[in-house]
Amino acid sequence: MERMLVVVFDNEKTAYQGQSELKQLELEGNISVYAGAVVLKHADGTVTVKQVHDGGPVGTLGGTAVGSLIGLLGGPVGLAVGALGGMTAGAFYDIDNARVGEDFLDDVSKALAPNKVAIIAEIEEDWTTPVDTRMEKLGGTVFRRALWEVQEQIEDEDIAAMKADVTQFKNEMAKAHAERKAKLQKKVDQLQAKIEAQEKKAKERREAFQARQKAKTAILKRNAKAAGKAIKDLAQTPV
Repeated sequence: MERMLVVVFDNEKTAYQGQSELKQLELEGNISVYAGAVVLKHADGTVTVKQVHDGGPVGTLGGTAVGSLIGLLGGPVGLAVGALGGMTAGAFYDIDNARVGEDFLDDVSKALAPNKVAIIAEIEEDWTTPVDTRMEKLGGTVFRRALWEVQEQIEDEDIAAMKADVTQFKNEMAKAHAERKAKLQKKVDQLQAKIEAQEKKAKERREAFQARQKAKTAILKRNAKAAGKAIKDLAQTPV
């Protein structure tokens, strides 16, 4: 299952150890990590990205569920990005891409107190025990949530509602006097502009989602191949 994973630690040292354990779990074939980062919460509420997990073909954090969650945890002006590939705060702050509920965000925000450090990662895992066992051994507090799919239905319903309003306004224009017709036309033009912008945004989001899913499939195949090789090597190791 595709999940958002957040593990909160008391300091950077144990957080980096946790990051290493996630990489080891990936090598063992227990999980796949698509994107991730180690972040530090400062006393003033800002969040600094300390380290990025390279998920291969999925790309940088900007625009990902992980990047959006980091931005939300730091707030619209509370993200301090380190020298990590030229990423900017604006690339992170997008609530539409976070793909987790507000209750999850609230729980993580409460746990990620000032001066604490967290691993935030988008992962694929079939069972939770491997991650929980290793993170808890390091003193980490684990939060996870299944990620939403692209909200196509909501977007389509919103666009359909606006189109219905356009039809209604046009029907009224046919019976209206000149002054009223001009006002209705203005409303139609405004709605048409919103519809076009919404349709463009929905298309871009779907295309980005499809590209990421393709990249994730490549990661899963790569990890499966690595795990298969590890099992084969183990079987050929003399006892």
